[in-house]
Amino acid sequence: MTKPKKQTELEQQVGELTQDLQRVRADFENYRKRADLEKDQARNNGKAAAILKLLPVIDNIERAIAHTPEDLKDNAWAQGISGLVKQLDKSLEGLDLQRIDAKPGTPFNPELHEAVQFDEDSDDGQEVIAEELQPGYLLNGAPIRHAMVRVKS
Repeated sequence: MTKPKKQTELEQQVGELTQDLQRVRADFENYRKRADLEKDQARNNGKAAAILKLLPVIDNIERAIAHTPEDLKDNAWAQGISGLVKQLDKSLEGLDLQRIDAKPGTPFNPELHEAVQFDEDSDDGQEVIAEELQPGYLLNGAPIRHAMVRVKS
């Protein structure tokens, strides 16, 4: 038995509409994923920009604490400022910000460290950090600011 022409046309239309619906669903799913990715990137860019503006303030606070006169080391105010820096560090860790290891003796890594001076003191040719001049930071595991260092080679 053959189907009537009208029924065949309707089945063809249903098939075409089903394909269109599947395409629209796939397009919408791709759009949603792309929008979520863009939203995450915008959030991370905003977080990075805010942190970059705070880093010079943090650097100055750390410099001030490092140069606290000996006679003020036990002063309650100076200790309170040191506690404030520790609290700030904990808050920044909560934002996935980590300090780059740039202690003297650490192997030089150009992906994490920015060498501003090279000293040729070593006979073995290995490049190691002699001094950290400015701390560097990782945000979500990626460098947001390289550690500025002096290197011995």
